[in-house]
Amino acid sequence: MHVLNHDFGGYPFQAELSRALAARGHRVTHAYCPSLVTTPGGTFARREGDPEGLAFVPVDLGEPLAKFSFVRRWRQERRYGRLAAALAARLRPDVVLSGNTPLDAQARLLAACRRGGVPFVFWLQDVIGVATHRLLRRKLPLLGEAVGRYYLALEGRLLRSSDAVVPITEDFRPLLRRWGVADERIAVIENWAPLAELPVRPKDSAWARARGLHDRFVFLYTGTLGMKHDPALLVRLAEAFRDREEVRVVVVSQGQGADYLRRQQAERGLSNLAVQGYEPFEHVPDMMGAADVLVAVLEPDAGTFSVPSKVLAYLCAARPLLLAVPPENLAARIVTREGAGVVVPPGEAEAFVDAARRLLARPEERAAMASNARRYAETAFDIEAITDRFEAVLERVTAARRAA
Repeated sequence: MHVLNHDFGGYPFQAELSRALAARGHRVTHAYCPSLVTTPGGTFARREGDPEGLAFVPVDLGEPLAKFSFVRRWRQERRYGRLAAALAARLRPDVVLSGNTPLDAQARLLAACRRGGVPFVFWLQDVIGVATHRLLRRKLPLLGEAVGRYYLALEGRLLRSSDAVVPITEDFRPLLRRWGVADERIAVIENWAPLAELPVRPKDSAWARARGLHDRFVFLYTGTLGMKHDPALLVRLAEAFRDREEVRVVVVSQGQGADYLRRQQAERGLSNLAVQGYEPFEHVPDMMGAADVLVAVLEPDAGTFSVPSKVLAYLCAARPLLLAVPPENLAARIVTREGAGVVVPPGEAEAFVDAARRLLARPEERAAMASNARRYAETAFDIEAITDRFEAVLERVTAARRAA
């Protein structure tokens, strides 16, 4: 079976799935967008020992994605869809699995599959139509409502038109039912992190020493940070510990949120706040190892419709987590249920800082949370079991298409 695994976001765990499928004898083309400069990505190159049937193909816009310009980004996403559709038409795979893809681009890729008789599996990472509707009606009250409703309708149509839908949480199932997606075409497979590529690293490493963090207590945030993630919480965290010489707040990110933090750092004289750009993926284990507490924030509107992948990576690092995330979110439920950290509702700055103080003051509790986090990752992120489930979905839709 030739699988085109298309991941617009360029995440490491999806590349791990491609490797695992190729190791089972499938031919796998892993396509991704290298034009995302505000999102950390994985390593998309063949490694020694990779199966012969594995190939990585960039679908390159030739320029950075204009994430914060509505009109320019809309044009780029439509052009990206044409490029992805052309790739699918050229390769003629047996099945396409596509996730993290803007809806205009996903529509063009799905249409190309329909023309070529190729089954299409929609890997539902985020309910983009819901998020777009909420954002646009807030930004542009009249026009935004109309455009938002268009994307809600488009997403529903794409999901109904797909041969199968793989949502990452059962929380999406009621919405899929309302949109008319039959239960027998839904296969829930929760996201994971590439456990083998995220080993536990010591606090004292060359990475930490190069930044003077090996002998400091570090609250570390890494990954996408937009203004909707409320980076002001990280400013508040730094202010709360500005008189504690041993405490550092470290942020590894790029884009609007990181730029905002740099301005706040300068304006408020926060010498304990360090902001830097993304690191290569192979540095991530040492980077997370330098942390004493790993931090994530999510906007209140995200609710059940987004599961931050950084939290899943954090669980591999054997460090306690501090989350400002809606309590109904799957990531919040996992961390709370497994005793892997502390979760507070987004926007509650005082509760966030109080939780940080608690973690700083209780080393034994931190150690227990760290152990719980890694234990969960080792149990839940079994790539062979995960690949079994994806393989079953892909084989089912290809067999159904052959029969038809």
